Amino acid sequence: MNHFIDVILPIPLEKSFTYLITAAEAEFLKPGMRVSVPFGKSKIYTGIVQCIHTKDPLIYEAKDIHQILDETPIVTQAQFRLWEWMANYYMCTLGDVMRAALPGAFILDSETIISKNLTLEINEADLKDDEFLIFEALQHQTSLKIQDISNIVDKKNVLPLVKRLLEKKAISVHEEIFDKYKPKLVRYVKLQNKFHNQDALQDLLEDLSRAPKQRDVVMTLFSLTAKSKKPIPVTDLTEASNCSSAIVKSLIDKEILEEYYVQTDRVQYNNHETEGSKHLNNAQEVAMNGILESFKKQNIVLLHGVTSSGKTEIYVKLIEDALTQGKQVLYLLPEIALTTQLVTRLQNYFGEQVAIFHSKYSSNERVEVWNQVLDNSPKAQIVLGARSSVLLPFHNLGLVIVDEEHEQSYKQFDPAPRYHARDTAIVLAHIFNTKTLLGSATPSLESYFNAQQQKYGLVELNTRFNDVLMPDIELVDIKDKHKRKRMKGHFSDRLIAEMSETLEDGHQIILFQNRRGYSPIIECQTCGHSPQCPSCDVSLTYHQYRDQLRCHYCGYHSVMIKKCEACGSVELDNKGFGTEQVEKEVSLLFPDYKVARMDLDTTRGKYGYEKIISTFENQEVDILVGTQMLTKGLDFRNVKLVGVMNADNMLNFPDFRAHERSFQLLLQVSGRAGRTDKRGKVLIQTYNPHHNILQQVSTNNYLQMFKEQMDDRFNFKYPPVYRLIKITLKHRDYNKVNVGADWYAKSLRQVFKQYVLGPEFPPVSRIRNQYHKNILVKIPNKQSLAKTKAAILKINTSFSSIKDFRPIRVILNVDNY
Repeated sequence: MNHFIDVILPIPLEKSFTYLITAAEAEFLKPGMRVSVPFGKSKIYTGIVQCIHTKDPLIYEAKDIHQILDETPIVTQAQFRLWEWMANYYMCTLGDVMRAALPGAFILDSETIISKNLTLEINEADLKDDEFLIFEALQHQTSLKIQDISNIVDKKNVLPLVKRLLEKKAISVHEEIFDKYKPKLVRYVKLQNKFHNQDALQDLLEDLSRAPKQRDVVMTLFSLTAKSKKPIPVTDLTEASNCSSAIVKSLIDKEILEEYYVQTDRVQYNNHETEGSKHLNNAQEVAMNGILESFKKQNIVLLHGVTSSGKTEIYVKLIEDALTQGKQVLYLLPEIALTTQLVTRLQNYFGEQVAIFHSKYSSNERVEVWNQVLDNSPKAQIVLGARSSVLLPFHNLGLVIVDEEHEQSYKQFDPAPRYHARDTAIVLAHIFNTKTLLGSATPSLESYFNAQQQKYGLVELNTRFNDVLMPDIELVDIKDKHKRKRMKGHFSDRLIAEMSETLEDGHQIILFQNRRGYSPIIECQTCGHSPQCPSCDVSLTYHQYRDQLRCHYCGYHSVMIKKCEACGSVELDNKGFGTEQVEKEVSLLFPDYKVARMDLDTTRGKYGYEKIISTFENQEVDILVGTQMLTKGLDFRNVKLVGVMNADNMLNFPDFRAHERSFQLLLQVSGRAGRTDKRGKVLIQTYNPHHNILQQVSTNNYLQMFKEQMDDRFNFKYPPVYRLIKITLKHRDYNKVNVGADWYAKSLRQVFKQYVLGPEFPPVSRIRNQYHKNILVKIPNKQSLAKTKAAILKINTSFSSIKDFRPIRVILNVDNY
């Protein structure tokens, strides 16, 4: 009887593939282990064993596996259930989910190795010049990689050359697997055992009297070992003895010292003192009891607490409860900037029980966190991270907290799986039969609607911690200020006056402009031409600090032009403004104060966020200019003024969520002001101060915004009343996309009638030389979601089977919000 395994491969295949294994392998293997397997003609992939069985595949002959890579499973059964739900719900493949879930170091690389064929004598005269070069190189080296061959013959495409050599049987080819994860090793030293008695040590020191530096090293090592009984790393020894590592090496060579290596974690927590959590005030106590009561009836509770109401302290109490029951906790945050500030707070309470997981971590660091969560290690009882941490291998999950649940950063847009971390976290909690707490000062309409429908529990926290007053929000009409000539650059006289007063009082300021760069458009004043990106349908943004024009969609950049490319005029003008321009203007207006900027350009490094946040917290910076990164739950105690440079570009965005998002963003950024005893001030500059959303922000009226937006959603059939699936078609050929999108939409209309919108080109219709066209399918609540998806997939299969449409890439995006 033959044994087989079904393997999930990290490529978008609809089905898993079956491979042949021996009886011994069948006994050893378990679902969740990695195996390397051949796929296609010559590729080798890392796959995950899904199940072990004895059914022979009917369509193809099962190949043998290449090798087994694990001794124990690295993927749990609970993860498999989550992966299957994600693949099914978000209309993608298990391979897509696997690639998103596993750290890159787990998915091994295969590289093609070329070696000389030793079994056959080759006549060198039969070889062409480039073939002879490779053949000669193999006389001196046992093997070459494809990249080496490319360097030898100075060509990019060397596959035809390799093929010719294979046909002449001059070489043989095989794949070599490289394990990407490298554990971090720390180098330690100790005295050789023979010097451990007093006499031998005395003799050694006398022998080293002519080499004083080596003698110092031995003496230092002796004193360090006497002080702490722990092993001594080489770095500590060289630092303490003030000598180079070459001297340590010479002592190792003389067999006086012995070196050894110890595997260690890359991410470590060094402070071992923890403090008790704070006592909750009355309002927090009421909210806490409300959450616990709601948890008895509901699995999901929404905590609607105003900014600075002390939601984090409530989370800490709930985490303490879960830990006393021996459970793991997942704490999701939308932005890496938030994790940097919250890590310190949680580590003060829980010490090394906190593990952090996000995209700024290296692949090896992510593997270490993965293994700690998998082993239910004491170092990973609380997992704090961005959206990808929902895919970690939890064993014993007892609580899921989704902070700032309204944030759109929780939704992954590219590549597949296009999942929403909040919704996925709710399903994960359901798999572990545990509770989910969603927290926000400005909940998403979906969550608040679910709470109104009694699907979620709802707990409100309407007062700020220590009864601090909500900030005073003032709308500044810059249309009127421009008329009266009361603007200095992009600053109204009102904003400048408030900034001067705040700085004189020794407080800090945050200025918010949701656009990075210096200026979004450079325009010629003579002919009106503005530089465009060659690959996308957008104008290039000017970045002054690098004197570059950059595309924010594809990353294309060029040197700033000195004259118009169309007419040659040197009269170039800036239109619009970004964070760079605000930073420059502030520096000119307030030259005696320190200004910093926080946007995607200044936070690229691994510790980019940390550096800016800590300098601002330590009051080394007086004015912080930034994009929406600043709005998300950061806690700065000394900020008394927040200035919104221009509220209108968010309100006028072509999206049905523009008004909801603007309200959330403005209210969140306002919440950064006045978080201590003195009342904060918020100035919002706008050309339209009578806009409903701005009026609702100024009075902090979430309910009014909710009712007004829900009326629109009911009238125009948008979420949360209806569900949405967005279908995007992409191709380099404009006409092909047009024809394909029309065919697709026509097929959808035959099934879904008036619930199909489009096809339409988005505002930016060409990105990276690919034209995009969108179709929206609206799904009423009573309509079966599973049947709708099945119908769309059927149409998608028909579309792909038409020869002309096959090159068009189709992207299915479920719950496109």
